Amino acid sequence: MIVGVPKETFPGERRVALIPASVPALTKAGFEVWVQAGAGLEAGFGDAEYQDKGAHIVSSREDVFQKADVILQVRTLGANPQQGMDDLQRMHEGQVIIGFMEPLTAVEPLQELARRNVQAFAMELIPRITRAQSMDALSSMATIAGYKAVLLAANHLPRMFPMMMTAAGTIVAARVFVVGAGVAGLQAIATARRLGAVVQAYDVRPAVKEQVMSLGAKFVELALETAEAEDKGGYAKAMDEEFYRKQREMMTRVVAESNVVITTAAVPGKKAPILITEEMVKGMQQGSVILDLAAERGGNCELTRPGEVVETHGVTIVGALNLPATIPYHASQMYSKNIQNFLLLMAKEGKLEINLEDEILRETLVTQHGRIVNARVKEIFGL
Repeated sequence: MIVGVPKETFPGERRVALIPASVPALTKAGFEVWVQAGAGLEAGFGDAEYQDKGAHIVSSREDVFQKADVILQVRTLGANPQQGMDDLQRMHEGQVIIGFMEPLTAVEPLQELARRNVQAFAMELIPRITRAQSMDALSSMATIAGYKAVLLAANHLPRMFPMMMTAAGTIVAARVFVVGAGVAGLQAIATARRLGAVVQAYDVRPAVKEQVMSLGAKFVELALETAEAEDKGGYAKAMDEEFYRKQREMMTRVVAESNVVITTAAVPGKKAPILITEEMVKGMQQGSVILDLAAERGGNCELTRPGEVVETHGVTIVGALNLPATIPYHASQMYSKNIQNFLLLMAKEGKLEINLEDEILRETLVTQHGRIVNARVKEIFGL
């Protein structure tokens, strides 16, 4: 069987789905690996490196899609709405497509994939179970995003992060407030602490308090009922507007005393909740920074403009998009390992065996036999 790795076409996407180091594991499992020429260049992986590891370099994108039994992508149709439609015409019946595809956001791209009768697996849907940790691409990319968010915030802040005792006087440490202590939030906390900031963090899930404190940050406790705030997969659940209103009221003081606020609160498949209002922004010190990691879902700050850096009421608000693509070497390294492990789960003597008794495969398979088959997707869109 042939595994194809095309060059990413989403604007600004610099990652590659498979790096050279992953090729030997796939060839050992009986696959041939075909890589489109230049697919890894922007991530720092040249064609010669792929060839040295046993991959075939193919100049034509059409050849990769037409000949490959399995296509590995970072962003397939759904996560690449415009250019992804061009690839749709290149796909063939029975082909396996693996990548990010935003399956909980829009149903039309999934219906298009079903019409092409391809078997599409969404990396976003990897279940958060112990056995699937090595395949959890969302967590891998959130680690990158949390790290880069702090660097961006530090770059925009007119202060330094660490406390310093100098001959010219004492420099007081910056105060950083991280909202949402999932994978991205915890990495942001760790990075801000390494840079010397005083860090506080809040999450609706009380269970993460211990993790926050283990990184040297203070956990902000708000007197809210949060027993139903976490789903069985460990993700935050959407709460009602009254809950978010009370949460905003209680957070106002913490936001006002912070130099940097990093928001990471996102609910899979839903618009991000508004946690930072314009009134809260007005209460912040001049020169403060809000780094909104939920910008792709509309943003946690009322004033966020996705993909833009704006200054309002003396506060810089960064609507960061696709941060993993800004560190493409290591983002590709992590994603490649995730997708390699996922593909090898199905590999049996050089062929694919899609065993739907396996929770990981069942939960990630979105289209098969010309229809949408994923239970979670069908429930969301009422199919």
